[in-house]
Amino acid sequence: MQSMSSLTITWQKPDIGEEEWEFHKHPAKQEYYQRHGIDWARLAADFEMGRLQQYPRSDRILDMPVMLSHHRYDDYARYLAKAKRGYRLNYARMEDALQRAGTLTLPAPIVLACHGEALLFAGYRRLCLAWNYGMVPYVWLVDLASETARES
Repeated sequence: MQSMSSLTITWQKPDIGEEEWEFHKHPAKQEYYQRHGIDWARLAADFEMGRLQQYPRSDRILDMPVMLSHHRYDDYARYLAKAKRGYRLNYARMEDALQRAGTLTLPAPIVLACHGEALLFAGYRRLCLAWNYGMVPYVWLVDLASETARES
């Protein structure tokens, strides 16, 4: 899937193994996991059933509220533009690469969905890159409550 403007980002299925820190260590996300009874084994197993889904700049995806979406420009200014140098540096490198090459291939950000609400699990900087360049990014949407996911 591609998000396009005069620049292009090609989105690929991400590797859940690279995001394990987000599950075990990110303090703001723990309440979502606990409320929905999500453990790492369940997430890892259901991850393959995810799909690429467009995510226009919003606090909602497919009519579900997305926790930690930080979708407004003011949020970007607070959480990314004014963040510690190490956190900003990765964004700046992606932005430079996109401007120089005109195209990037990136792992899609990950959004978890469960019982009518979602969580931006990983990939905030990648979302901001697309949103800030007027693109509609794709995310890897994992429905942790679907019957298909439960049967696997």
